[in-house]
Order: sequence, then C-alpha cells, then structure tokens
Amino acid sequence: MQTSIIVENLSKQYQLGSRSSDTMLRERIIGLLKRGGPRVRPDVQTLWALKDVSFAVKETEVIGIIGRNGAGKSTLLKVLSKITYPTTGRVKVAGRVASLLEVGTGFHEELTGRENVYLNGSILGMTKQEVEAKLDAIVDFSGVDRFIDTPIKRYSSGMRLRLGFAVAAHLNPDVLIIDEVLAVGDAGFQKKCVSAMEELRSGGRTVLFVSHNMAAVENLCSRCIWIDSGHVRMDGDTRSVIQAYIGTFAGLRETGSSLAGLESRRGSGEIRYTGIDFLSADGSPLPVVRSGDALTVRLHYHAQQTVSYPSFGFRLTTEMGTLVTDTSTWHHDIEIPTIPAGDGHIDLQIESLNLLPARYSFSLWLTGMSRVPHPDHAGTGVFDCLEHCAKLEVELANVYHSGRVLDSRHGIVYFPQKWDLAGIPVNAEEPQPVTGAAPRT
Repeated sequence: MQTSIIVENLSKQYQLGSRSSDTMLRERIIGLLKRGGPRVRPDVQTLWALKDVSFAVKETEVIGIIGRNGAGKSTLLKVLSKITYPTTGRVKVAGRVASLLEVGTGFHEELTGRENVYLNGSILGMTKQEVEAKLDAIVDFSGVDRFIDTPIKRYSSGMRLRLGFAVAAHLNPDVLIIDEVLAVGDAGFQKKCVSAMEELRSGGRTVLFVSHNMAAVENLCSRCIWIDSGHVRMDGDTRSVIQAYIGTFAGLRETGSSLAGLESRRGSGEIRYTGIDFLSADGSPLPVVRSGDALTVRLHYHAQQTVSYPSFGFRLTTEMGTLVTDTSTWHHDIEIPTIPAGDGHIDLQIESLNLLPARYSFSLWLTGMSRVPHPDHAGTGVFDCLEHCAKLEVELANVYHSGRVLDSRHGIVYFPQKWDLAGIPVNAEEPQPVTGAAPRT
C-alpha cells in the first residue's frame, strides 16, 4: 500500500500582530512609499502553531485529528492543503487534494453555485467533461438544486457547507481534508457526510478528519492523531487515543472549580474567568446534581480594567464530544454596557436540568471588543477562552415521579411531558389495571 501523505519535522511559526502573508506584498510596498522609508517595529511576539510534527498516512486510511481549540489542528490542515506553507520541515501529499476547512472555502462570491462547481473542478485539474459527469450527483447530494444558478453570496451558511462538501467529496480527490464539517448542518446531512467518507475510504481515497465529536471520530477512523500545543501528543489506535485525550479532563471537580490558575486558555486577558460553582435555587453549593434539579451556574470573573459590552458564553458537551448546547448572553440579547475593574460573578439560572445521568464538560468564553480577534464573530475579540475547564456529573433521579428512573441508556436529555389517555374509548368490560400499570387520567 502506497503512502499518500508524508510529514517530516513540520513547524509553523506566526508573528503576532504582524501581517506576514505574501498576498500583502503590494500593501507593504505602498506603506513603505507613504512612510518614506522602513519603519522600525517593536519586538514582535512569535507563536509556534506547530513544532516538529511528523507522521505518514497510507492510501485508504481515514485519520482522525483531535485536540483542544488552538492546539494546531487547523494550521496542520492548511499546510497540507497548501493554503499556508511551513516555516521548517517537509510535507509531501500525493495526488489531488480537496479541502473543506471553513464554510464555503474556495467559493467565489459573485459566481453561481454551478459556476463554482466548475471552478473547483478546474482547480483540481479536471476537464469540463469530467465535472459535468459529476454535476448531477453533486447537486443532488447538496440539496441546493433550486439555487444552483444563484450567486453563492446569497447562500446561507448551511447551503454553502452542503455544496462545499458535495464538491469536495465528488470531484475525485485522492486526499480529502475536512475540518469540523459535522459541526454544521442537520442530522440528515451529517449522515450523508459520514456515508460519503466511508465510500471514499472503500474507494481507495485518503481522508483526514478534524472534529470535536469523539463519537464520529471513533466511528469513522481506525487511526487517530492527538495534537496538543503544536506537537503530536499521541498517534495510534482511535479508541486508545480518544481515551487518553478524554482522560486529561478527569481532574476537573463536579461541584465547582477554581479557574484562575489554568494556563491552557486563550484571549487577551482584560477580563478572565476565575471560578465556576454549581448552586441550588437558594444559593447553597450542590454536592450532587440530579436530573430535573433547579440549578444555578455561577461564573466568577476578574476584570483588570473596565470592559465594554462583554458577552459571557458556554458550551456543554458529553464526554465523547457531542454538543448538548452552545449559548451566551449575546444569544439572549442581554447587553452589559460596562464591567468595572475588579471581581464579580454572573449567574445562569436553569429552572429544570433536563439532562440524563452522565458526565458533561463545560467550555467557557468571554468575548467583546478585545485585541485578539474572534474567529467566529466578525468585529469581536476574545477576552478569555477555556476548553473543557469544568465537569458536571448528573446523577439519577425520579424525574417523572413514577418510581422508574432514567439513565444514560435513554439518551442525553429528557423532556418534561404528560400523557393524556382521554382519547381512548372506555370499554365497559375493561379489565382491572395490571399492578404497576399507569392509571387513566
């Protein structure tokens, strides 16, 4: 079996606060002429997004790439896709490479969906006849047939994603590189993506798949690479790598955590989280959290200076990375004009915790007008970002007051509900209820 990807001692360095892209050459020259000469810059901080990364991938392998946000996963994929180039080291990728690194990557805003399909095909070195042979399958897979002749700039993010994945998967790539495609789109589309990747594998293609969804990685990939702080932390059997990765979160406390001393965080730091507590409705600490409990999540913070219009947010996932909820004060249209320097806290009140028993992981962020740009929200920046910084252990409870508890075998969440049997005709010869059966209401 031939090797399709070789990475040897790959390192990638960025200069923080500088624009080092070759595409900025014209702007640099113009700026130089305006200033009348070179400008001495202050010391520029450097960041090694990747450091001495080495691995090889054989044909037909589907490799999962996992790690926390900011670990270097996306940078690795960009280097493999030749979107950016390594500072040191060597990368060799055999054959055609199709990449889906962001929603709509590679699309021209002014061209229609159909024209963009042909454009992507030509970039991959395909003839017009080869693209035409795949066009119907691409359009059918994407589900955007009604809008295929509409400019891409009018597509929603979901439509862009579906068309982007359809193009990447159907235009005969030898190597398919995918970053978090399962994080967007409905369940039906995600199932189609998984099936398409399985077909690529059976067809002798190589797939690199980055995801925070550990269940999807374990289902699709026989091998997994864990990237941590720009290094390969572990490379091997998927289940073993995932267990080791999840094991790094095991030290988090259920009833609350001090976050002040955590170093694995991102952001400019004008305001930072210092702690998280799980409290009862009366404000006392909850040693045990049960399904159906009223719960207050108290987020402590420290502001080094006055901060304007911050947004407090959190993401809750299962241990395997399945997203349960992703929300913030911004989603609730809550404006906080200013927060003065010093300590404080904000409370998230949950009337009834409808999670079934399991262990869940909190990730927290604080955004606003920070010096560090936020990748997902234009015009905002990151004050603080903590991945998997606290753990919530939810225990069994008699949530339906039936004496029959629900556990993790019944899913992730339960829904407060009531059954009404009034629509069942009454039988005059109705037998007596079986012991333990639910009576009519």
